[in-house]
Amino acid sequence: MTRIGVPVPPGFTITTEVCALHGRDPRAAREQLAPALEGALRRLEEEQGRRFGERTDPLLVSVRSGAPVSMPGMMDTVLNVGITPAARSGLAARGGGGESGARFALDCELRLVEMFGDVVRGVPPATFTAPRRRALAAAGVLHARALPVEALEELLAAFRDGYARATGEPFPDDPLVQLHAAIEAVFASWEGGRAVTYRRLHGIPDDLGTAVNVQAMVFGNTGERSATGVCFSRDPATGEPGLYGEYLSDAQGEEVVAGTRTPLPVRRDLAAPTGESFEERFPAAYIELARVGEKLEAHYGDIQDIEFTVEEGRLHILQTRRGQRTGAAALRIACDLVDEGLITPDRAIRQVDPLSLGQLLAPIFDTAGRAAAEPRRLARGLAAGPGGASGRIALDAATAVAWAANGRGPVLLVRDETSPEDIAGMAVAAGILTARGGATSHAAVVARGLGVPCVVGCEALRIDEEERRLSAGGRRLAEGEWLSIDGSSGDVFAGAIETMDSEVLQVIDGALPPAESPAWGRFSRLLSWAGERRRIGVRANADTPLDARRARALGAEGIGLCRTEHMFFGGERLLAFRRMILAGDEAGRRRALAALLPWQRDDFRQILLAMDGLPVTIRLLDPPLHEFLPRGDEEADRFAAEAGIDPRAVRARIEETREANPMLGIRGCRLGLLYPEIIEMQARAVFEAAREARDAGGHPFPEVMVPLVGIPEEALRTRRIIDQVALQVFAGGEPIHYLVGTMIEVPRAALVAGRIAAGLDFFSFGTNDLTQMTFGFSRDDTASLIRHYVDEGILADDPFSTLDRDGVGALIRIAAESGRAANPALELGICGEHGGDPRSVALCRELGLDYVSASPLRVPGARLAAAR
Repeated sequence: MTRIGVPVPPGFTITTEVCALHGRDPRAAREQLAPALEGALRRLEEEQGRRFGERTDPLLVSVRSGAPVSMPGMMDTVLNVGITPAARSGLAARGGGGESGARFALDCELRLVEMFGDVVRGVPPATFTAPRRRALAAAGVLHARALPVEALEELLAAFRDGYARATGEPFPDDPLVQLHAAIEAVFASWEGGRAVTYRRLHGIPDDLGTAVNVQAMVFGNTGERSATGVCFSRDPATGEPGLYGEYLSDAQGEEVVAGTRTPLPVRRDLAAPTGESFEERFPAAYIELARVGEKLEAHYGDIQDIEFTVEEGRLHILQTRRGQRTGAAALRIACDLVDEGLITPDRAIRQVDPLSLGQLLAPIFDTAGRAAAEPRRLARGLAAGPGGASGRIALDAATAVAWAANGRGPVLLVRDETSPEDIAGMAVAAGILTARGGATSHAAVVARGLGVPCVVGCEALRIDEEERRLSAGGRRLAEGEWLSIDGSSGDVFAGAIETMDSEVLQVIDGALPPAESPAWGRFSRLLSWAGERRRIGVRANADTPLDARRARALGAEGIGLCRTEHMFFGGERLLAFRRMILAGDEAGRRRALAALLPWQRDDFRQILLAMDGLPVTIRLLDPPLHEFLPRGDEEADRFAAEAGIDPRAVRARIEETREANPMLGIRGCRLGLLYPEIIEMQARAVFEAAREARDAGGHPFPEVMVPLVGIPEEALRTRRIIDQVALQVFAGGEPIHYLVGTMIEVPRAALVAGRIAAGLDFFSFGTNDLTQMTFGFSRDDTASLIRHYVDEGILADDPFSTLDRDGVGALIRIAAESGRAANPALELGICGEHGGDPRSVALCRELGLDYVSASPLRVPGARLAAAR
């Protein structure tokens, strides 16, 4: 910023290399840093014309983090470093002297003692909040800046006494001791719990470390001609051009983001009737701030999150970073920046997070449901987006985490204001609501990064943590009751509200004309850029015609996984399938399968037509039979009555099919080879559906996938059955081109892939089961263990979310190389849920796969990841 002419207070940077050394050997880091730090301070003193530690006109500094990747609110900062009781009068003179100068100096020292105690020494917050609360109550004011000088002096003495009691030593009044301790604390915050959690959530490497920026203090708390604020160069919720942010007069920066005071807007047209905008109050500084925003956007080619201070009318820019934004804002900003000539489409693709596209497909509040809920509207806060959410009220982060882990439904985290320590609760919440704070508060910034609906600054909200309840709009709700928030309007409602499809999905389904949806125009434009640049295909996991149509509209190049067992659940289909399982002989099974054939054939026909001309990979029956049988005696008796079967026979057959470890039991191709009539029926349904689709003018391209192969002979024998059925179906007519392949999900299959590939046309890696069997982790039973492993650094990522490079990735590489060595035409893809994860997509490209397949709503993100 300094190089391009932005007004930045001078300072210096201690690099991430020192952070790495500090992590290994803090003493060595201190010894190496000391002489360089002394030289940097001397240069800063010369530039400022003040000396650090001097009494008459002291230089104070801020100590801030500077991580290579923005982590808003997660790292520590210490302001006003260098003030001492001896320098208080000199600082007061700089603040104008007299009572106002004394108040300014005391305010700075109070902030230092509190921040230093919290950040550097871990002093409990109540050590400072309790005496402040008492002082405010005694004076009858709302904020410490309104206290008389005598009360501020008493409060400072209470802060210092509290610090000494908590730490066992007096507050350090040596400026160099303060500085060294603050620097080390910022380095240490890289390994703090909230920073580690944030990195896990956003895929930021742990070994980057943080720099420390030591910067000359400028003061927004010298009176009414000074201020501090945070603004974005565009609206981070919508992407609309123009400054969007908030400020507080007579304040320092932490107050704006902490949410302890509700700030005022930067722009006049967004001003509340209760106070002046920054544009009105500081017109010259506003004009300069707008120019700075444009200059920074032009330089960095992206939306900027800017922290600024005005000291006695003069604007200073403290820092800038890439602004967190919602998925809708990211899309608009990327397209607008291309149109403005600031970035290229290639750059636009890299600036939109693939995972954020899911926000444009997430449900929104149903229009009718929201209207019906209007009588239950409790209050309105500031819309911090995106979308709406309903959930059970949780009044602290620990409760939110526990309820989410225990399956207590969606959770809404409701707080007076959030702090960085709440990050784990924010990550699992369906929505976030705060009573205080503005659109640039911690809650709003983090929620936008997470894509979580959020409403902040809901001043009518009162939270009683002791009684575990909240009140607003004349109603009281206990923790655990349902609440709804609309992050697009700021409204808060009692109870739950029904949701509806997003605007983009309404366009896809024909419920909304494309011309009426700017979001759809930008969405399709970005994906067209992605389609031109990607080098790996993207298919969809889809089991219904609706999913197939949506997936194609979202850009899927076919279906990589159609799970046929999903077509047997519910209604008469389930009844017929259960008859097949309970049949005592082959003839009985064939009768039941004959009843299922028309349903299966019709489903396949519709899906093949929806994907006309594109490949449709249909997996034969995979799960163990017990998943389809009644659970418990009551359900078994009800089924027996419906099917006209003796209940005792039903219970006996259920007992016969019971397996101690069914996921490693009789399922997949094993089940088909035990009962070949199942394979025959499914293959017949596929080929007859393809014939009907062709007769209807379509161009069907079926691919039949054999699941759970671990022995080459399993694949060959199953293929023989499939090919024989195809000959029967196409006898006397023109055959339809089809492929037969297998799902590689057993580690042994990867190791003998060359022998399996010789008789097949494609491999599709079922990474869900392959991960499960490679790690020996049950997907159903180890979620808490995996969370613990990730938190403790035993695992870098959840292997069921991001493909494991060293183990599962190595097996895929072995299978791909040996498979193609045996069959150079072998088609390779993955169909596990990893297909929608950007880092997994990158690994699949590296491994030479032809395509990834993801659930329909993750297809756009996978396409964007493929382009990146």
